[in-house]
Amino acid sequence: MRATMVCHALTGENGKGEPRSMTDKQTFDLIVIGAGPGGYVAAIRAAQLGMKTAIVEAKHLGGICLNWGCIPTKALLRSAEVLHLARHAKDFGLKIDEAGIDFPAIIKRSRRVSARLSKGVEHLMKKNNITIINGWGRLLGKGRVGVEADGKAVAELQAKHIIIATGARPRALPGLEPDGKLVWSYFDALNPDRLPRSLLVIGSGAIGIEFASFYHAMGAEVTVVEIAERIMPAEDAEVSDFARKVMAKQGIKFMLGAKVEELKKGQETVTAIIDDGKEKHEITVERVLAATGVVANVENIGLEEAGVRIKDGVIAINEWMQTSASGVYAIGDVAGAPMLAHKASHEAVICVEKIAGVKGVHPMNRAHIPACTYCHPQVASVGLTEQQAKDKGLKVKVGRFPLIANGKAIALGDTDGFVKTIFDAKTGELLGAHMVGPEVTEMIQGYVVGMTLETTEAELMHTIFPHPTISESMHESVLAAFGHPLHI
Repeated sequence: MRATMVCHALTGENGKGEPRSMTDKQTFDLIVIGAGPGGYVAAIRAAQLGMKTAIVEAKHLGGICLNWGCIPTKALLRSAEVLHLARHAKDFGLKIDEAGIDFPAIIKRSRRVSARLSKGVEHLMKKNNITIINGWGRLLGKGRVGVEADGKAVAELQAKHIIIATGARPRALPGLEPDGKLVWSYFDALNPDRLPRSLLVIGSGAIGIEFASFYHAMGAEVTVVEIAERIMPAEDAEVSDFARKVMAKQGIKFMLGAKVEELKKGQETVTAIIDDGKEKHEITVERVLAATGVVANVENIGLEEAGVRIKDGVIAINEWMQTSASGVYAIGDVAGAPMLAHKASHEAVICVEKIAGVKGVHPMNRAHIPACTYCHPQVASVGLTEQQAKDKGLKVKVGRFPLIANGKAIALGDTDGFVKTIFDAKTGELLGAHMVGPEVTEMIQGYVVGMTLETTEAELMHTIFPHPTISESMHESVLAAFGHPLHI
C-alpha cells in the first residue's frame, strides 16, 4: 500500500540553485507506485543496480504491512504473550501479585513500533538516493505517471519502466461493512477507543485468528465465525484442527460452517444473525471485526487507459511480473495471492533484476512461499498439505513429532504443538512442512531453505540440530516419516 512522505523531489533544487516547480517533468529509469514491502524493496534494489529511481506514495511509507498490518499486530501479540507468561509466573517459581493491563499503553506501544520502522524506511530511501514523491500516482500511458496531491497535479514523471505496488485493502462484504465504531476493519482493531468486553470475529484466516487471539488474551469474550468447516482453511487439516482445539480450551468460541447473515446495530452493541446451516443464532457483542480478506487496489490508477489487464480482481502478470502493457509491471498484493509481504519483497527483487539484466535471475517458485500466523499457538507452513499432495496423485510419507516429547518445549512450559513433514515416497523430496506451537514462525525457514536447495530426506536426516531446541522436533519429524524417530 501507499505511505506518507515529504516529497524530496519536489522541494529540492533543480540543479541551478532554484527551487523545483511543483509541476516539473522529471525523467527516471524506474518509477515505483506504492511504498509498501514490495514497492520500497523494488526501489532499493533498483538504486543498488544503478537505476535512477522514484517512488510515489500517498499515505504510509512502509505500506499497510508496516503501518497497519504485520508489524503493529505483532507488537500487540507480544504484549499478549508477556501477559500470558506473567499470569503463569507461579508455574515458573515466580511471584507476581497481579498481572493487569494498561490497554491504551499497549496500543500506544504498537503505534510507536510502526512509526519507528516507517522512519527506518525513510532512511533507506535517502541512503539509496531514491526520489520520494508524496501523492497519488496514476498511469498516463507511454511511460508517464501523473501525481496528484489534495486534488491538484504536482508532478509528471517519465520512465521506461514502471512498477505498480499499490497493495490491497480490507474486503467489505455487503451488510457487513465496517463503520469504524461498532463494526471494525483490522485498521480499527489496531487502534480502538477502548477494549471491548465482547468481540465477534468474522473470518478465521490469519488476520481474524491473530486478532481473536490478542483480544481474548486481553480479557474480551471472543467468538469466531467461519464459513468453512475448519479455521485457517488454507492450512493442513491436522494443524488447523489442533490449533482450534487449543484455542477453544483457552476460551475462544468457534462457529464453523456458519455465515453471518445480518448485523443489527444498537447504541453500543451489535446483534449478529448467524446461520450454521441447521438453525439461526443471535449473538450480541460490543464490537464486530470483519476479517473476510482483502481486495487489490486496482482502481483509479490508470490501468484501463494504459492497457493493463485485470483478471479476477488483480493485475495479470507473467513470471517476471510483466503486465499486458509494455514497460509496466506489478508486484505484491495488487498482483494476486498469496497476499504476503515477503512474497511482495521477493517479487520486487526478481522484477527489478530482470529489468536490469542481472544474470542468473529466475522466476519465483510459489510452492516455496512460507505462511505464518502469530496466534497462540503459532502456525507456520510451506509447500503442499497432505491432502494437496494426495490430490496430485503422489505417494507420500508423512512424519509427525509432538512437542510434548521435546525437551526445550517442556522447559518452556509450552508443549501444545507438533511438526508435520510430507515427503514424496519415491524421490524423498520434501513436499511440505506444517507446524503448530511456540516459535514455529521462526523455525519454518529451515524447511524453506531445504526446499529451495532441493533437499531430500537424506540431507535432513544427516543435518545436526542443536540441543536443546524446539527445532529438534523438525529433525524428529523427518525421522518419523521414514520410520525411525528417536524420542517417541
